Order: sequence, then C-alpha cells, then structure tokens
Amino acid sequence: MLQGKQLILATKPFMKEDRFKSWYHTLTTLFILIAFLFGTVYNFHWILKLACSIMAGLVIVRLFVIYHDHQHKTILQKSTAADILFTLFGFYVLAPTGIWSRSHDYHHKNNSKLYSAAIGSYPIYTKQKYEKCSTWEKMHYLFIRHPLTILFGYFFAFMWGMCFKSILNRFSKHIDSLVALIVHFAYQFTVIYFLGWQTWILLCVIPHFISGAMGAYLFYAQHNFPGVTFKGNEEWTYEGAALESSSYMDLNPFMHWVTANIGYHHVHHMNARIPFYRLPEVMKALPELQNAKKTSLKPKDIIACFKLKVWDFEKQQMVGV
Repeated sequence: MLQGKQLILATKPFMKEDRFKSWYHTLTTLFILIAFLFGTVYNFHWILKLACSIMAGLVIVRLFVIYHDHQHKTILQKSTAADILFTLFGFYVLAPTGIWSRSHDYHHKNNSKLYSAAIGSYPIYTKQKYEKCSTWEKMHYLFIRHPLTILFGYFFAFMWGMCFKSILNRFSKHIDSLVALIVHFAYQFTVIYFLGWQTWILLCVIPHFISGAMGAYLFYAQHNFPGVTFKGNEEWTYEGAALESSSYMDLNPFMHWVTANIGYHHVHHMNARIPFYRLPEVMKALPELQNAKKTSLKPKDIIACFKLKVWDFEKQQMVGV
C-alpha cells in the first residue's frame, strides 16, 4: 500500500491534460448555460422558464468547478482565450481571479490545520477555544457555519466574502473584486430596466441563488463531515489532510456532472493538478483512494454535516455545542 509522498507521486501520471477534452467540457458547459439563460427569457410558458432558471443555476456550479481547475493551472494554461473567458466568468459569479486564487491556494496548503487562519474555508474552533469565547464571538462563529448563512451563500460567501470583504481588507490587491461588483450589479440593473423584474428573478436571482447555495455547501461539506480529522500544525501532512479531512461525496451520475467531479475531493486534495475529468480515473486506479470518508447530498447526510460545530480533542472528532 502506498503512503505519504509515494501516494502523491503515484497520482502524477494523471496530471496530463487532454487539451481537446478541456475545451470540449468548457465550451459545451458554457453553451448549455447560455441556452438555459436564454430559456428564462424566451420560453412561452412560465414553468419552462422556471425550469431553465433552475437548470442554469446548476450549470453555473459545473462551470465554476471548471473555472476552479483553470485557476489551479490544471487546464487550458497559456491560452489567452481561456484566460479572458474565465476572468469574465469570475466577475459573473462574484469570485474574481485575484481573491479566489489567493484564498483557495491557501486553503489547499492549510486544509484541516487547527491553528491556521480561516482563509478560503470555514473556521474551525476547538471545544476549549469555543468555551472561552465571548457571547459575541460564539454568535459570530456559529453564524458563519449556520445552515441559513450557507443557503444564502450568494450573499455571504460570494458577494460579501469574496468581494466586499476583500476590498475592505486590502483594496490595492483586490481591485478586481470591485470590478466584479460593478459588472455584476450593472448587468442586473440592465436586465431589470430592459426586461423587467420578473425576467430579472428568472435570469439572475434564481440561478445565482442556487449556484451560491450549492457552492457554499460544497465548500462546507467537503471538510466538515462525520469522521473528518483535524490536526495541530506540527502533526499535519498534505497527504493526511487529503485522505482524512477531505470527503468523497457519493452522488448520482447527473450530480457528478453538475459538480464536475469535485465530489472526488480527497483525490483533488491529493493532487490539485489533476483535471476534473480524470478524478474518477485516479480513484479507480489507486486502491489507497478507494476507502475515502463519505458524505452525500441526501438530507440525513446534510443534517449530519450541519450538526458539527467544534473539534473535541478528547473525542478526536467534531461535535455539536
């Protein structure tokens, strides 16, 4: 059985990108998204418009994961067309490349460390630290991890976390966050002005709400699930964080398509330079990756994930408060 760095090295052959596949998945997903967005405007029946609106939200999730791969320098590198496309998409989903790359790179290097900044992930307090917090600090911590906060991820995770917060923290490095807000609100006001508020709800509000909620929950559940392990900084290892602190989300084929295989999250954290369309292949090829800790989008698993609040050193597991 491969362990440690040997396991990481065993994933390297799968880093090779198929350029045609990368463009195929990117462009077909973009085409499907545009088709559904047009469907919210030009279908004759409101039920069809609503169906297109919901589907657009799901397809945004897929394109976001593909965008995420591009930001990892996993696919379509040294392509000016891809750079332009994904930069514009980052503005569209309120996850501009500047803040996304910096925060997400930090997340990969520090995932599941107990004593690191909560950058690019949800904060984790130990039970001992939580009990020493003031009432306000406890409320703030629980608010960030609350199901409703995650449900409204479009506002809290993306609009506030990715854009407003980054501007307030360091404007000089996050000018693209301001550009994203301007572009985002400008196109929405344009839709309201020319097409009316009903079309705005179908074309803008519902798709962004669905994709924001799904994106925020995926961020959460991939590292906050029953059986997850957190380590002190000195005990932490990169491969250990991938195997013990990153979930495999057991989904049906349609939802694996919607999430562009990001449910194979333990594989992704083992080697972020593996293209999303090769993640199932890696899991199948390496037995060491086949006994991953699982979660899913089933209600009972979602509830189980949300019950976890703090890390209990004595029990060596996440518990409620």
